[in-house]
Amino acid sequence: MAALSKLHRCFQGVMPSMLATASRDGTPNITYLSQVHYVDEQHVALSWQFFNKTRQNIAENPHASVQIYDPVTFQVYQLDLEYERSETQGSLFDSMATRIDAIASHTGMTGIFRLIGADIYLVRAIREINGLLLPSGAAEEEIPAAPPSLRTELSTLSAVARRLGAARDLDELFAALLSTLRDALGFEHAMVLLPDEGGQRLYTVASLGYGDAGIGAEVALGEGLIGSVAERRKTVRIAHVESELRYGRAIRSATQGADELASTREIPLAGLADARSQLAIPLVAQERLLGVLAVESRRALDFEDWHEAFLDVVGAQVASALDNVMLRAEAEESRDLGKSEKPSSAPASPARKTRIFCFYKNDDCVFVDDEYLIRNLPGRILWKILKNHHETGRSDFSNRELRLDPTLGLPPIKDNLESRLILLRKRLELKCTGVRLVPKCRGQFRLDLDCPLELVEKDSS
Repeated sequence: MAALSKLHRCFQGVMPSMLATASRDGTPNITYLSQVHYVDEQHVALSWQFFNKTRQNIAENPHASVQIYDPVTFQVYQLDLEYERSETQGSLFDSMATRIDAIASHTGMTGIFRLIGADIYLVRAIREINGLLLPSGAAEEEIPAAPPSLRTELSTLSAVARRLGAARDLDELFAALLSTLRDALGFEHAMVLLPDEGGQRLYTVASLGYGDAGIGAEVALGEGLIGSVAERRKTVRIAHVESELRYGRAIRSATQGADELASTREIPLAGLADARSQLAIPLVAQERLLGVLAVESRRALDFEDWHEAFLDVVGAQVASALDNVMLRAEAEESRDLGKSEKPSSAPASPARKTRIFCFYKNDDCVFVDDEYLIRNLPGRILWKILKNHHETGRSDFSNRELRLDPTLGLPPIKDNLESRLILLRKRLELKCTGVRLVPKCRGQFRLDLDCPLELVEKDSS
């Protein structure tokens, strides 16, 4: 009997599987599954969602059969199964539920398209069904072996560890992470998201392959793949996004008559609109969510089992490095309190057009020349800096004074101020040339202006 682990492509959900059961009197029933989950060399798991007839049959007769398909060779395998148990909690259940929640969020089925239980089956036999889709052996000979360079996990992990360990601040940390993923693993699109001060949304602070447009993009906790991974703190890999979304949309169409779905909307995928493979990893340190690392590709089946395991390890290293950098920054800011340079002024050059900054107090939103720039905590920080400069001519500021300012509303513990300043600096570079926040030394920065400013404050947008 072939080993289940050798059939790993069949368990990625690219092609639907057929599950056959029979009642006590032998009446058959066949249903389609979006995915069969590999558990170990002797077990698979099926998601219990809508299969009332299947569940009734299994209660009467615990034997079943499922056909799975290799999406590359189109080889068909039949697994003879025997039902053992259902799980409604634990690591396996959480992993399967997070994946389903992510698809449900993308297709407007949150709360309806959900996992009830993970049904565990013993695999009694594995049979190759030859000639069903292609002549036996025809496709296998045409598939080139993966080049050895793709299997350098340990050397790549060593490179990641060295570069993360050498990072002196968050800017260097994110740059080291993304460049290593690109150079060592060939990833073309990746992003790092961190939770905001309320802990209910995540914002993009660094990205690879999206240009500057992705910086500052937000996703709510529980929304889509990234939000679901953040909420449940579980890694999720989707090998064929189109198939998963089609399945979710089909379920939604079948239940569209429900009143509660009348106003639901389909949330667009973050990042690539045509992504076919996605992988998201929670960054967790000491049971605290510090962020999410997400990678995606336009190619189906682009991320394998070893990619997921590898990035789980990398994610733990990134989370630890994030935590250490934040602790080090707070310690150094406290030690250097009172040693800052005398504030200096840098008068704006009259040669450039005046930039008009408008701050909306009701939602802490900042516009520049009628174009949205930033909101929430980074918006409040920018407005404090601009007003202080306007009123006093001051240009030098410190993280410490921002941290101690009660009007900004930073959380008392682990406020991650440095990441907000990185985001603010990048948004200014993108949307407002002539206004820059320039790092000077640890915990200090300077406001540089190449244009005069006009500041406007309003109650509502």
